[in-house]
Amino acid sequence: MKYMIDSSCWIDYLEGSKSGEKINEIIKHEEVYALSINIAEIVSKIKRKRGNFELAYNSIISNAAIINITSKIAKDAGILHAEIKPKISNFSLADAFMIIAAKSISAKILTKDEHFRDFKEAVMIK
Repeated sequence: MKYMIDSSCWIDYLEGSKSGEKINEIIKHEEVYALSINIAEIVSKIKRKRGNFELAYNSIISNAAIINITSKIAKDAGILHAEIKPKISNFSLADAFMIIAAKSISAKILTKDEHFRDFKEAVMIK
C-alpha cells in the first residue's frame, strides 16, 4: 500500500514515540511518500525545538519518495482549501496539499491530525 506521511506522524517517528514505532513499521514495509511542503514544516518545528533538523531532513528524504507540488496540485489544493476552511477552521493549506497530492498517487494519508478524520484518504494512527 502507498502512504503519504503527514508532518504529525513524521515528528512522532523522529522522536521515537510509541506511535512513532508503528510508523517505523509502515516505513519498513510499505511504499512511503512525503510532500515537499511537509519537509519545511518538520524542519521548522525541529529547529524551533533546537533539535537536529539536518538529521530529521535526512531521515525523511532517505525513507520516502518526495512529491513536489505541481501547478495542478496547487490549483486543486487551493480549491479544496477554499471549500473546507469555512467548515474546519484549523484546516491549513498544507493539509489541502496533502490530500490532493495523496489522491494524485492513489495513496492513503497516515496522520494523527483529527481534522483529516472525515477524508477517505486518511488513516488515523494513535
